[in-house]
Amino acid sequence: MKAYILFITLSASGLFFTCKKKNDPAPNPTPPVITGFAKGADIGWLTEMEAAGRKFYNTNGVQYDCISLLKELGMNTIRLRVWVNPVNGWNGSADVINKAVRAKNAGMRVMIDFHYSDTWADPGHQAKPAAWASQDLATLKTSLYNHTLNVLTDLKNNGVTPEWVQVGNETNDGMLWPEGKASANMANFTQLVNAGYDAVKAVSTSIKVIVHVSNGFDNSLFRWLFDGLKNNGGKWDVIGMSLYPSPSNWSTLNSQCLTNMNDMISRYGKEVMVVEVGMSWDQPAACNSFIADIIAKTKSVANDKGLGVLYWEPEAYNNWQGYTLGAFDNAGKPTAALNAFN
Repeated sequence: MKAYILFITLSASGLFFTCKKKNDPAPNPTPPVITGFAKGADIGWLTEMEAAGRKFYNTNGVQYDCISLLKELGMNTIRLRVWVNPVNGWNGSADVINKAVRAKNAGMRVMIDFHYSDTWADPGHQAKPAAWASQDLATLKTSLYNHTLNVLTDLKNNGVTPEWVQVGNETNDGMLWPEGKASANMANFTQLVNAGYDAVKAVSTSIKVIVHVSNGFDNSLFRWLFDGLKNNGGKWDVIGMSLYPSPSNWSTLNSQCLTNMNDMISRYGKEVMVVEVGMSWDQPAACNSFIADIIAKTKSVANDKGLGVLYWEPEAYNNWQGYTLGAFDNAGKPTAALNAFN
């Protein structure tokens, strides 16, 4: 015999009766859609840290899921890097999907950061994935397009459509060297960016595509790169910046970054976003002041085109992989630096 529960609903137009099996599971609530200014963190190391036994605690010493803890600290966005064929699987497609689903289920917005490498891509390292090593430009464009499309399609099939996607990471001098080195051939780099852009939009036209450059205070660098992209027919929606000042120069660099952001908006008509910030973990007061100031400055840019500020790997602690610019102390608790996100 099956048991049922009778629900009676009173509305202005009368009574409504519905029945539900007593043992039916309750539907999973859909997290509310978050809009407005993005405050968040890149947490690409999270699953690797968890596998190594690292745990996370609030300031009272209560153990927490890291993503839930970051949300309680005022963050609403999670950024995740993607590597093509990483040796140990971390930051590969399956690992990224796992973290992205967790972020979405926690009610967080998601940014995906394609490195187009098997490992770290940054201003000094833009190595092609091993599987693409011998490819010419035309084949690289196809590989980049397919990789981008496949990862984003897999994410979408798992219920996650990112709000932003980076086509390359800190591409100060292009990506997929040597073919895509911007200083050698800006047109080649532009074609690669456009291949990524087209792949993103094939998955969802609502996703905003970011081109990301480090040293957000360096206006001449940004003008050189984005002039080059524009003059070669480049396509992008958002200009992403990194900013890693010291406790002694953050005020100066923040001011220069604000000047650069406003120039990017007026020069190209695009939105801007500070997608990476960081400072030494043992300088929490200075870091708090730095973050609060760059958030305020990013919010102040013209026409509300400053989209957000994200901390890079704040959860890294106790010299994890030699990284010292996190924002947790050696006991796995967030420092006062992150109070700036509240």
